[in-house]
Amino acid sequence: MFQIDIIEKCKQHNRKAQLQLYNQYCDGMYVVANRFVKNSMEAEDIVQEAFIKAFSKLHQYKGEVTFGAWLKRIVINKSIDVLKSKKQHLLDLEEVHLNVVDTADDDWLVDDLITIDEVKNAIEQLPEKYKYVVMLYLIEGYDHQEIAQILDITEVASRTHLSRGKAKLQEQLLPLRHGTRS
Repeated sequence: MFQIDIIEKCKQHNRKAQLQLYNQYCDGMYVVANRFVKNSMEAEDIVQEAFIKAFSKLHQYKGEVTFGAWLKRIVINKSIDVLKSKKQHLLDLEEVHLNVVDTADDDWLVDDLITIDEVKNAIEQLPEKYKYVVMLYLIEGYDHQEIAQILDITEVASRTHLSRGKAKLQEQLLPLRHGTRS
């Protein structure tokens, strides 16, 4: 069955089609949610809530992006809402996922003596409007157009928040670079 056919059947509240769509995307969406929250049970809840919202708002899906991209945006927004409401810490990320060297910005370098945990802690201390853009750009690898869509801001705001967030991050990391670790 083609993706469009499944979605159309889901719009008609066909439970079999909904289950098929759920099975197709649940694992990938769980991974996305789990990048933002620490608790696997909470990530599962986020995925469940995201699917409920997706099915209830399916009439708003216009096919301008893939269904997976549309659903992923819902999952990320749900994850951010959970983090905001509970003020939880970001999930510890594997070192390979944290790309703090932005090749488009030659001034953006982190001293080799600064640990990944120190960078993650510094990101955690950023104001929310900067933290989420920095996370989505440096950790998740989204571009400004995608970040703007996910956070419902303009691309200019995404670029500005990233620039300011990286500047604040560098300020926080500067004392660590010069050996004045607390």
